[in-house]
Amino acid sequence: MIRTVATTPFDGQKPGTSGLRKKVPVFQQPHYVENFVQSVFDSLEGFEGETLVVGGDGRYFNRETIQKVIKMAAAAGFGRVMVGRGGILSTPATSCVIRKHEAFGGIILSASHNPGGPDGDFGIKYNVGNGGPAPEHVTDAIFARSKTIGEYRISDAEDVDLDTPGITRVEDMVVDVIDPVEDYAELMGSLFDFGAIRDLFAGGFTMRFDAMSAVTGPYAKAILEGELGAAAGTVVHGEPLPDFGGHHPDPNLVHAKELYDLLMSDKAPDLGAASDGDGDRNLIIGRGLFVTPSDSLALIAANAHLAPGYKAGIAGIARSMPTSGAADRVAEKLGIKSYETPTGWKFFGNLLDAGLATVCGEESAGTGSNHVREKDGLWAVLMWLNILAVRKQSVAQIVGEHWATYGRNYYTRHDYEEVDSAAADALMADLRGRLDGLAGQMIGGLTVEKADDFAYHDPVDGSVTTKQGVRVFFTDGSRIVYRLSGTGTAGATLRVYIERFEPDASRHALETQGALADLIAISRSLPDIEGRTGRKAPDVIT
Repeated sequence: MIRTVATTPFDGQKPGTSGLRKKVPVFQQPHYVENFVQSVFDSLEGFEGETLVVGGDGRYFNRETIQKVIKMAAAAGFGRVMVGRGGILSTPATSCVIRKHEAFGGIILSASHNPGGPDGDFGIKYNVGNGGPAPEHVTDAIFARSKTIGEYRISDAEDVDLDTPGITRVEDMVVDVIDPVEDYAELMGSLFDFGAIRDLFAGGFTMRFDAMSAVTGPYAKAILEGELGAAAGTVVHGEPLPDFGGHHPDPNLVHAKELYDLLMSDKAPDLGAASDGDGDRNLIIGRGLFVTPSDSLALIAANAHLAPGYKAGIAGIARSMPTSGAADRVAEKLGIKSYETPTGWKFFGNLLDAGLATVCGEESAGTGSNHVREKDGLWAVLMWLNILAVRKQSVAQIVGEHWATYGRNYYTRHDYEEVDSAAADALMADLRGRLDGLAGQMIGGLTVEKADDFAYHDPVDGSVTTKQGVRVFFTDGSRIVYRLSGTGTAGATLRVYIERFEPDASRHALETQGALADLIAISRSLPDIEGRTGRKAPDVIT
């Protein structure tokens, strides 16, 4: 039976670039999940009898929320729900399933790379029929509805057995519990030369993949150790856990320090890689060399033709504005266009759908292509394996040759986490107020060429997105970018991006923080980060 339940709005149910994210206890409030899910359904049209894909990264409160979503989808009139076994479905795999099965859309339960557990983070995101995150006009409608909602509809059916593949029903709706890996693994096999990668492993190539006790474990085990013949034990922390084993599932040099230390040691395998909570981010480390996400994007774009799925070449390259300009030089040499978008994968969707871009990436460890409409951590790792298998060189050799050809972008990101929101907003407001007067100033020995607040004009639909980050460019080609992140759940995260292009190959072996030392000092003094936030140094440096 379907019940109609009276409710009242909750403050702050505004989806950000990656959906609605809050602490678990917030989502556990009576009616909180139901209000938001009903607001999603109320903002959509034409889904009666259609398919909805549902899955998550296995974090705490995942299973309970999936049961609510299934029962509300039945009450709303969906004809079918496809849900990953155990409630598991990585973000890129969800996009894959939506696209393959021509679903109406999907609901992803994840807070991506944020910590999990009873006091950790949780999130709900709606993806549209192309497999990508809902565009702003949809998320705006969801938020507007959440402020006026007065009731929601839900079936009072028994919970669905999420651990047994097969078909059941809730009301008149079919519930299909699917293998979470099968469709995704099939897609990867169509894109990459699995035979060449099998030969690579058979020839003694070694690898460590850290799944960070998150969703990618089952995918990595099935593909790397199963399909490709990597040695048993190549995948570590491979079981998804509700609290990610107490770790922070963010594949950066701080939270994946164990992997980094191994790759810098005399016991290093040939390749180290990791993915995050929901499987959409990646970390690539060669023996003795960390590959920045910005460089990884550029290298993938330059070598994509080595993979069967991209042998005809790529149409264009898209990067988020804070990502380094390394990919732009690849696009220029290939004679294709490069696009600079705001942060957030949804901004790549129009470019991909229109065939303007094939490979996309963000400095925050997200890389992907037109195979789905999400960034894809394991895809990036498989692309690297394909490149290594064909070129028969080490990671360090491939990177070194790339820098010699294109120059090196020294690049770093400094994160100041859980900063007081009012202080962070005031810092950004002050910077914006000073933009017109910065050009021509000499700061810390460098002269400002120009400064602006990045705005994006979508070349496909003509939409304009403003206030996407303050950029300060210097006459030597260096730049500093300041923006507030929308992926946290407490306070504000101030991200500062620092970049310098170095064309001289004799200067490509410098240590990154040292090569950027003067810019780092300017990045702190220009907005007076310590004075305004009380922070003397960043919490995370990548």
